[in-house]
Amino acid sequence: MPSTELAIAPLTGAQKAAVLLVQVGQENAGKVLALLRPAEIEELTAEILRLRAVAPEIAGAVLEEFHGMIANPLRAGAGGMDFAQGLLEGALGADGAAAVLGRVAESTVVQPFQFLHQADPQQILTFLTGEHPQTIALVLAHLRPDQSSMILGGLAPEVQADIAHRIAVMEGTSSEYVRMVEDVVQRRTSSVLQPKNNTAVGGVKPLVDIINRADRGTERSILEGLAKVNAPLAEEIRALMFVFEDITTLDDRAIQLVLRGVETADLATALKGVKEAVRDKILRNVSERARENLLEEIDMMGPVRTSAVEESQTKIVQVIRGLEESGQIVLSRAGSEDDFVS
Repeated sequence: MPSTELAIAPLTGAQKAAVLLVQVGQENAGKVLALLRPAEIEELTAEILRLRAVAPEIAGAVLEEFHGMIANPLRAGAGGMDFAQGLLEGALGADGAAAVLGRVAESTVVQPFQFLHQADPQQILTFLTGEHPQTIALVLAHLRPDQSSMILGGLAPEVQADIAHRIAVMEGTSSEYVRMVEDVVQRRTSSVLQPKNNTAVGGVKPLVDIINRADRGTERSILEGLAKVNAPLAEEIRALMFVFEDITTLDDRAIQLVLRGVETADLATALKGVKEAVRDKILRNVSERARENLLEEIDMMGPVRTSAVEESQTKIVQVIRGLEESGQIVLSRAGSEDDFVS
C-alpha cells in the first residue's frame, strides 16, 4: 500500500493520541500504554497502524494541544507496524504485543465487496443482471450467504446452475482481478470503496451455505442444473446439504430443541404430504396433547400449495442451521430428493 500523509483536518481524539505517541518515541509511549485499559490500547494501536506518515505541521498542531507533555524537538514521525510492535512490546511484553496486534489486524481487515454487505439484495441483483456469469459468481462468493441466496434465486433459472458451478470451483482469485471487479461495481453503485486485502473465495462450502438459505424451488433448480454440468460436484454438494427430510437423522434431544423455535402453524404446514417417517419423528417428540392439536391442525388445513409447504420447511431448516451454528446440535447430512404435497 503506498504511503499517504495524514491530511490536515480535524482529528479524532484517538488519532491525536496516536500522533502524540509516535512523537514521544517507543519507550515513553510504552509507559503511557501501560496505564491504559486493554480496549484503549487496542484502539490506539489500530490508529497507529493506520499512520503511514505524519507531517511536521500536523505533529505541531497536535503537540500544541499537549504542549506541556513533550520537550523533544518536532520531527516528522511514522507509525506503522514496526512502531506499533515496538511500542506494545515495551508496554505488554512480546506475547502481549503479539496478541493485541493479532486482534487489531483481524478487526481492521476489510474484505472485498464489504461496501455491499448492507446493500439491498434486489438492488445488487439489478446491476448484476446481464453481467458475465464469472463476475456474478465472484460478487456472490464475497457477499453474506443470505444476500447471495436471494440474488441467486432472482436470476434466470438457466443461469443459476452455471453461476453455482463457478462458485463451487472457484478456489482462489488473484487480488488484481478482485480489485478490478470491485472497482467496477463500486463505480456503478456509487459506493465508497474501502481498502481491501486479497482473499481466497468460493468453493463448495460457500455454495452450500448459499443454497441452504434459498427457497426450495431455487434449491432444486440449482441442483438439477448443476447435475447436468457437473454430476459429481452436484452429488458432493447434495451430500453436504441439510434438507427438511433429513430431520429424521436428528436425535430426539435435537428435535426437541428445534421444535422450541418453531411456530405450530409452520410445523403443521411443513408436515403436509411428507413421508410417514418424517411425520412420526416429529410426533414422537411432542407431548400427547400437542400431538393431538398438531394432527388436528394438519387435517383442518386441507390441500396446501407446494410453495407454502416449502416456505415453512425452509423456516424450520433455518432454525436447525442456527442451532448447528451455535453448537447446540450436530447435523448428519444426507442427500434427499422428494417432490410432494397433498
